[in-house]
Order: sequence, then structure tokens, then C-alpha cells
Amino acid sequence: MSRQDPDALAGLAPFSQAVVRLIRAIPVGAVSTYGDIATAAGSPRAARQVVRLLHALSAKHQLPWHRVINKSGQIALTNAAAFEVQKQKLLAEGVEVTDAGRVDLGHYRWMPPVGE
Repeated sequence: MSRQDPDALAGLAPFSQAVVRLIRAIPVGAVSTYGDIATAAGSPRAARQVVRLLHALSAKHQLPWHRVINKSGQIALTNAAAFEVQKQKLLAEGVEVTDAGRVDLGHYRWMPPVGE
């Protein structure tokens, strides 16, 4: 299945399709928040749903899951190994991440267009 294959998203609900498209659109070297993605997908109060979709769909749809962080600019993963994987992926893309997993949203935040 190709990342660009629109039929790959056909079985997903419209909100889920929008979330997948938006996460794919986050540029290398940038991050977005769960809430930013939810808002742009049309449901501002669905940040937790974005978390669930990332967990369920990242591998299948080859999503750059590591580019999505919480509203405080922090890596939200509590598992130490997963936290480190996300941190290293961001660092490899040029995103500065503190030892505590914080990213400067003022510098690295990508704001998706609302209604995508």
C-alpha cells in the first residue's frame, strides 16, 4: 500500500481520514500537537482521538507519528524506550528536544490549515 494511495483511506471515517492526511503533511523538522490536528480535522475537542488514531494507524499508514506532541510542547509517551525513540527521531530531523522531552513550539510548531 502506498502512502499516497487515496483508496487506502477509504475504509476510515472522514475525521480519521483527515487526521491521517494532516499528520502526513507535517514537514520534516516540525511538530504539531494532538489538539492542532484535531482542530484542523474539524473536531477541536478530539485530541485524545488523535492519540488513539496515531496508536492504531501509524504503522499501517506509515505516519510520521513522532512529529505529534502534546499542547505543552512535550513528548507525551510515558514508556522510556518509546520516549527515547520519539526524541531521537525528532533530533535526527533537526528539532531541538530537551532531555525532558520538551520542544519549543514557538519555533518548531507547524499549524495545519483548519478544515483540511
